[in-house]
Amino acid sequence: MNALPPGLQSCVEAICAEGCTHVREVIRRLHENRPPAELARLDAESRRLVRQELEAIMAVYDARP
Repeated sequence: MNALPPGLQSCVEAICAEGCTHVREVIRRLHENRPPAELARLDAESRRLVRQELEAIMAVYDARP
């Protein structure tokens, strides 16, 4: 996977700092095309990249026993 641009990476890090529940809520809202305020300024492609990165991160947690 390609690295995210620094601005998007910091968005991902800020979202992750809020914990798993918040990350799951952000992913849900992005799937519903209702981005939270923290991502509303991003264009659709940037939101897609952030969502994919968050989903990849959560997949690691979901795979844990």
